Amino acid sequence: MAETKKIKTALVSVFHKDGLDELLKKLNEEGVKFLSTGGTQQFIESLGYECQKVEDVTTYPSILGGRVKTLHPKVFGGILARRENAGDIEQMKQYEIPEIDLVIVDLYPFEQTVASGASEADIIEKIDIGGISLIRAGAKNFKDVVIVPSKAEYGVLLDILNKKGAQTDIEDRRMFATRAFGVSSHYDTAINAWFVNTAK
Repeated sequence: MAETKKIKTALVSVFHKDGLDELLKKLNEEGVKFLSTGGTQQFIESLGYECQKVEDVTTYPSILGGRVKTLHPKVFGGILARRENAGDIEQMKQYEIPEIDLVIVDLYPFEQTVASGASEADIIEKIDIGGISLIRAGAKNFKDVVIVPSKAEYGVLLDILNKKGAQTDIEDRRMFATRAFGVSSHYDTAINAWFVNTAK
């Protein structure tokens, strides 16, 4: 059935690693391949799992002090490509874009950084760009992609994996997309509030 999708490749880009190990263990058991960057990639490998570096896919290193890691057509093409659109699939082949079926994100802790009394420079660096973009891309293409937008959702996906294996129904993916836009809306609202308050 077209609306049931198998998870084959997961892009994992998270700030908080706690609670992730159990989810990775189950995904690995189901034969899901991992793709990641920096500290998350090292964490995945420390658990004994193979993990492809995003920079090996994009051929670009993490640049600008880590500000640009996943922002690349080969990453976002892999998430946003419509699997039943012949033109999209042809372009994926042409540009060697890998299919990404699952995106797991946990954003930089903007609100916690503000609450800690950090400097403006530190607060600005905790405005997540790549992560929020991954969340929006995964949620937009929920017909084909599972988006896990925060550590609060790790357990939700784990429950689905335990019940169904590495596959999801359209209802599962729509539910995650709904939560994902909730996460992105809350995050941007918090950033907006900080800018409004600091402008006074």
